Amino acid sequence: MNMIKTLLPRAAGIFLVFTLLCGVVYTGVVTGIAQIISPEKSNGSMIEINGRTYGSRLLGQYDTKDDHMWGRIMNLDVTTYTDSDGKPLLYAVPSNDSPSSEAYAKSVSERVQKIRKANPKMGNTPIPEDLVTCSGSGLDPDISPAAANYQVPRIASASGRSEAEVRHIIEECTTERGWGIFGEKTVNVLKVNLMLDHIIS
Repeated sequence: MNMIKTLLPRAAGIFLVFTLLCGVVYTGVVTGIAQIISPEKSNGSMIEINGRTYGSRLLGQYDTKDDHMWGRIMNLDVTTYTDSDGKPLLYAVPSNDSPSSEAYAKSVSERVQKIRKANPKMGNTPIPEDLVTCSGSGLDPDISPAAANYQVPRIASASGRSEAEVRHIIEECTTERGWGIFGEKTVNVLKVNLMLDHIIS
């Protein structure tokens, strides 16, 4: 009993000290350093123009307008995430659909049909895989240059731009491989759409 009375206050003290060190001090220091070194990235890489926030470069957005670029399948469950008007919010949480599940296979099949119907000028040209599948997170903001260029005829026709103009915008929004060797080239869908809307240049 005496041992318990002796150890309990010490254990509580150690717990409190490590909670403060790891949960408050460490977190505060790391956050502070991140804000100093790279405030834009540490705040979510948001795209803000004239006081209006259009989204994050790091999170995909659902868009199926003919004059806009489409991103990857948004593997999200937004049924319980609605605003005061009952409309789905922009971001939610990834769903639990497995790539091997029937629900996932159905969504891919429906997406293929939708892509074919929306891009008739592409005929039987193979659809880039990332246009009909989702990423592991279901929130990928980027697509491959092949997936972006597949949509050029539709975007040009619907937006009144030339295909050359649309391709130029895609090039402006393309990120090269890291150090020229790591990863793959990617195209940020949100940036492309903001350029198509003349919001950024």
